[in-house]
Amino acid sequence: MKLDPTFFRPKLLDSLTGYDRASLVRDIGAGITVGVVALPLAMAFAIASGLKPEAGLFTAIIAGFLISALGGSRVQIGGPAGAFIVIVYGILERYGLANLILATAMSGAVLFLMGMFRLGTLIRFIPVAVVIGFTNGIAVLIMLSQVKDFLGLKVAAMPADFFGMLTTLSSHLRTLHLPALLVALGSLSLLVGWVRLGRRLENTRYRWLGTLPGSIVTLLLATLATAGLSLPVDTIGSKFGGIPASLPHLHWPEFSWDSARFLFMPTMTLALLGAIESLLCARIADGLTDDRHNPNQELMAQGLANFITPFFGGMPATGTIARTVTNVKSGASTPIAGMVHALTLLAVVLVAAPLASHIPLAALAAILMFVAWNMGEWREF
Repeated sequence: MKLDPTFFRPKLLDSLTGYDRASLVRDIGAGITVGVVALPLAMAFAIASGLKPEAGLFTAIIAGFLISALGGSRVQIGGPAGAFIVIVYGILERYGLANLILATAMSGAVLFLMGMFRLGTLIRFIPVAVVIGFTNGIAVLIMLSQVKDFLGLKVAAMPADFFGMLTTLSSHLRTLHLPALLVALGSLSLLVGWVRLGRRLENTRYRWLGTLPGSIVTLLLATLATAGLSLPVDTIGSKFGGIPASLPHLHWPEFSWDSARFLFMPTMTLALLGAIESLLCARIADGLTDDRHNPNQELMAQGLANFITPFFGGMPATGTIARTVTNVKSGASTPIAGMVHALTLLAVVLVAAPLASHIPLAALAAILMFVAWNMGEWREF
């Protein structure tokens, strides 16, 4: 039996042909930019999923590097995504962290098998209406899940289902915390205003201001305001004890096989959602770069990333549209930019992790509200 040399061929190998110093400089610049954009989103997605903020960062670092290095797209950026929030939260609440790790790893194996058996091209036959309805439903649930931190409500634990969320939130409205609400409203207003300002400055000498990520500007100003005014609001430090300034370690949890045998549907949900999201993102990247991705190679890379990452404290990962578009607009041309994005986040974790303790949760909730609104295909619906 002769082994097909194209069976597993990352796009990185083809991208290095004719690669020069100018391309390297552009990729490094794009990677750093995307790393800065990914920083607040990675933490926010993890917190919204019921995990610690470092879970999102470790996912963006490990899975982001593997997806770029081994994937079938030149410019796609992988990492934690908003689409997984509701699913991960539900699995975590029902089965616990150990079985979430198992479900994520098993979904990685399924993704790899999908790519190995050349099923990547079948994703295109999923009806657009199904994808739009699913995406909009997730966007609604993400926004609803952030109401607690947006209003500063004193809720011990949020349920994963829609009506459970409504019931819990309505019964705790009396615990509304005004300082948290003011921080959240200020952060959301700044995000919206920053986007509009960037559009107005596009054709002026100050257009460089529009290239600064609004989420980072918002996070920085909200943190400074909270610390400077000594506002009594929950922060990453007060809620989670901060972020460890160290490399992630291999962690092999104690699995409960009594509950693990019920993980078939969660595993398939994670795998199919990851496949759809990553290949949809890759198609968008193709349109922006006049390139063509390899869907089967992309699925195998996504599979390896999702199989490895959870054992190092990570969560499910897939292709991320907003960060991929930012990568392309920043001048990226090869997977090296995505690898630099992961290394940038690693440098931030090792150097600036203590500073993240002061980030207010209300500001992260506002950022997720903004992301969820932009995530929904409201007109298409």
